[in-house]
Amino acid sequence: MKNTILVLLLSTVNVLIALGQDPEFSQYYAQPLYLNPAFSGTSVDHRFHANYRNQWPNITNAFQTYAFSYDYNLDQYNSGLGVLLMVDKAGSANLKSTQANFQYAYKVHINDKWVLSSGLNFGLGFRSVDYTKLRFYDELEFDTPGGPPIVKQSDTQNTSYFDFGGGMLAYSRKFWLGFAMSHLNRPNRSLVGEESQIPIKTTIHGGVRIPLYHGVFKKDRIAAIAPSFVYKTQGGFDQLDIGTYFLYEPVVVGVWYRGIPIQQNVDDHISQDAVVVILGFQLEKVELSYSYDITVSQLGPISGGAHEVALKFKVDLASQVKIRKKERFIPCPTFNRD
Repeated sequence: MKNTILVLLLSTVNVLIALGQDPEFSQYYAQPLYLNPAFSGTSVDHRFHANYRNQWPNITNAFQTYAFSYDYNLDQYNSGLGVLLMVDKAGSANLKSTQANFQYAYKVHINDKWVLSSGLNFGLGFRSVDYTKLRFYDELEFDTPGGPPIVKQSDTQNTSYFDFGGGMLAYSRKFWLGFAMSHLNRPNRSLVGEESQIPIKTTIHGGVRIPLYHGVFKKDRIAAIAPSFVYKTQGGFDQLDIGTYFLYEPVVVGVWYRGIPIQQNVDDHISQDAVVVILGFQLEKVELSYSYDITVSQLGPISGGAHEVALKFKVDLASQVKIRKKERFIPCPTFNRD
């Protein structure tokens, strides 16, 4: 009976996250290694990212996601290395998914302006649910009629799996376009001995950084905008994020829309999710940003939207290593100068 009810509980959770089988971040370029492994090593510095997302906080024990990543550039080998740790928690039974990833990217300088990066992701995933947080009828025993029940001992159910994906990215100082495919081996992460494969996720993303000053005088600070998009499809569902950042150092603001208004979802409603507002501060080595998702789907404001915080920290390697042909190195393709 316990397994039957657990299947129902997990099915309910799957319905709730059906529009996004994988955890997602509204600030997707604030965790580039999760977006596409081809981003590994696209900075001249040691680079650290930390992200936290609290989705639907008004719903008890809803979704919380953590991500930590580190990557660096091996210029002498035209390569980049990265590691990414993801933790996602949901539900009263503490349904938890953890994945540790190792990434490698190889870069080809097409010319002095363009770089083509191809990346691979190798992950080891763990999934668990805590039975001790739940109570089932077949766990109760009664010594005497009308007396207090005795609860049998419960335990934690868990499983592990290998995950594999890859991606490509073409970028210059102003433009970038890439695609990635995750869960190419469709790993099974069932907790009850059934078949529960993770659907393949395909992501296409791109953008352009547009300076708002083109005068003849050199300025220390130049305002810029960066329109960009991310399109994802997984397990029969798709999603489009489109919007723009505005940067005038040290302030960064952004507005995003998530949804496909010309399409209807499975409930015959317009396929839309949220409007995202982003505010951040960008210093030389540290970047901090906060975003809030304003829910515009049929779920409405009762969910509480979503809060997200992203932190980026860089360590300069210029004094430690000599970068070969440094003038050919192209910054990471995001809204900032990296």
